[in-house]
Amino acid sequence: MNDKYHETATSNQAGLQINLIKRTYVLPWSQFLFAEGDADEIRIAFSTHDVVITGGKLDAMLPEIADQRVTLLKEPGRAEYFASFSGLHITNISIKKAE
Repeated sequence: MNDKYHETATSNQAGLQINLIKRTYVLPWSQFLFAEGDADEIRIAFSTHDVVITGGKLDAMLPEIADQRVTLLKEPGRAEYFASFSGLHITNISIKKAE
């Protein structure tokens, strides 16, 4: 488990909480449409919002997203942008209303 993303052992959690530096979102998994991506970027589409996560080794999160086991994503603080990472890490999270 990473301090920027948390998963549970069971599937089908009620929602995904996303903590940005200035705002928090809670999106219900019942509105999850799909996820796509690779090691550097993942897009999670809900019926109301699109979430784009950038970082490294993010493809390891896709199975947990597919099982709806991810419960929390945290945007890193400014100091963490310059840190060196070897494993899964999030550098940015952006959320936009779906069109």
